Amino acid sequence: MTDARAGAWQRALAAAVLLGLTTTPPGAWADEADAKALLKAMSDYLAEQDRLSFDFDATLEVVTDDDQKLALADSGSVTIARPDRLLATRTGGFVDLQVTFDGQTLTLFGKNANVYTQIELPGTIDHLVDELRENYGRPLPAADLIMSDPYEGLMSEVVDVKDLGSGIVGGRECDWLAFRTDDVDWQIWIARSDEPYPCRFVITSKRIDQAPQYTIQVRDWRTGDAVATTDFAFSNDTGAADIDEAAFAEQVSELPAHFSLADGR
Repeated sequence: MTDARAGAWQRALAAAVLLGLTTTPPGAWADEADAKALLKAMSDYLAEQDRLSFDFDATLEVVTDDDQKLALADSGSVTIARPDRLLATRTGGFVDLQVTFDGQTLTLFGKNANVYTQIELPGTIDHLVDELRENYGRPLPAADLIMSDPYEGLMSEVVDVKDLGSGIVGGRECDWLAFRTDDVDWQIWIARSDEPYPCRFVITSKRIDQAPQYTIQVRDWRTGDAVATTDFAFSNDTGAADIDEAAFAEQVSELPAHFSLADGR
């Protein structure tokens, strides 16, 4: 087959797939109640885990002034001990961040800059997530998945639900579900096993040009005794400088140094 004919065949196949997705009548989707039940089963399973940890790979898409979409990639890990212990790391080409919470104090440690800042936030992980989002402007992406009631947070603004069948993530068969709110669309792939953990979570911003996405893919899922013993207290082994939150935000940016926000975004 010539390159031209192969290209035409691929375009025709893509068009046929798209047509199939856009013309399927609503009744052809699996029952909405089934999708909600699958999400609830995952949420209940997550809430039951006193200790859990996982590694992840993530991409955050950004859109430039000339409408080019770019994806910032990083990897990391999360360990939690309910109700009030958390350790998370995130490493990319521009940031090397560690977050520790011991039930009293939140510590943000910028390893690449060797600086840290601490905030007194006594309470649970739920309280921590809410405080970071509402009062500190540091929302944790996909944080609903580690809350004590994931289902309530995930479903709070949902207006449309679809069960799209199965998908394969990291070699594991998953239930593939899609949800819509007024501001975002999100999808989740849940492992088909007696441990129905989230294998992939994708959030699409509908109110931003080019609809950028945040994607997190989970690997090395562990619970209970399989979770390594963790000290959730921050230990300044590198002689890092203790600075205030404003200075930390300047030195440990969420964006690479050659990126800048435009028009207040």
